[in-house]
Amino acid sequence: MAHQFHKRGRWGKRKIQNFSSTPSFLILLLLIFGLVACGGKSPPASQQNTADSSDRDSNLTFFDVTLEQADEVGKPIWKVRAKTAKYTKEKQIGQAENPYGELYQDGKIVYQIKADVADIDQDGKQLFLKGKIFATDPKNGIVLQGNELEWRPKEDLLIVRNQINGTHKNLQAVAQEVRVKTREQRMEFSGGVVANSIDPQMQVRTEHLIWNIKEEKLIGDRPLEIDRYKDNKISDRGKGNSAEVNLKTKIATIQKNAQLELLDPPLQIASNSMTWNMNAETVTTNSPTRMFQRAENVIVTANQGEMKIPQKTVYLTGNVNAVGQRRQSLRSNTLTWYLDNKLVEAQGNVVYRQIDPPLNFVGETAVGNLQTENILVKGGSSSGRVVTEIIPQEKANRQQ
Repeated sequence: MAHQFHKRGRWGKRKIQNFSSTPSFLILLLLIFGLVACGGKSPPASQQNTADSSDRDSNLTFFDVTLEQADEVGKPIWKVRAKTAKYTKEKQIGQAENPYGELYQDGKIVYQIKADVADIDQDGKQLFLKGKIFATDPKNGIVLQGNELEWRPKEDLLIVRNQINGTHKNLQAVAQEVRVKTREQRMEFSGGVVANSIDPQMQVRTEHLIWNIKEEKLIGDRPLEIDRYKDNKISDRGKGNSAEVNLKTKIATIQKNAQLELLDPPLQIASNSMTWNMNAETVTTNSPTRMFQRAENVIVTANQGEMKIPQKTVYLTGNVNAVGQRRQSLRSNTLTWYLDNKLVEAQGNVVYRQIDPPLNFVGETAVGNLQTENILVKGGSSSGRVVTEIIPQEKANRQQ
């Protein structure tokens, strides 16, 4: 694969290939471009006598430069143009002023790049740029800004490093590095990642975040935090060891040590698997869950749970156990918890236990306020009996 520089000037259009050519060819290049590089003026005699020939070989300036590279079948893989560019033997081309160009994959433009000033280096297989660089995806409208860019066309990999800022109509992210797979339409942000979504209005913080552009999904495979906003104020805050957020459906699935803290109503939910529907404002746990209401100091555990945030209502099923501040407890098969009016409704194998005064109630249903210990227990439909156990004080002391 041969790279080329195209140069236009008063000498007409000239094409220069392979700066690694023979020394005699380099001498010819110096003779041809010396006037252009120096503005047509010869250096003073004293400078000519003291200048080192190797320095002259390493400092050529070209105007209206085009740097191109093609693959084995002749399809372009990059093209960069610049107003001026300095040539060095070590890098083949050095600093370029106002470089702009295109990166190609399968013969099609996948990113457009530009910078005010950038160092350009290329070896026929990879392209490197250093400077304040902007890379734009014309198909998806994504703009990546950073201080280093590396294009590896054979790996289908674009890397932008050093203070990354990525913008899209529905997502903005900052990180230390982003790796882009153009064919897969996937981005991997790493290093201090902070991603802000417009719809749903939320912020994700983690060390590694994958963005599947076509599927509109954010995937976090490291511990992360998610803040949900309403009217530019935090309404809910979730975290876990991993998560997937579907920006289209506005549903977040949090796995492993999943936690969600609601501000209105104030409630903490913990589980190993949690589905958070931001659009419907519901939270569903399909694994053992623990809910804690700090204001009333009530803890409820169950096999599964669902929270309807606007209604301020919790539905729990399977081995439900609610414990109040004074260690009063209510066990049942299912429980509906109305947070707004502090009311619970329990059904199936109900057992209510109170410490002071010590007593137990056993029935099929129960309703009341757990915190004030005002609970009404009813019997089943067959017998209608409620079993009440009054515990002697001595026995109660032993149980405590």
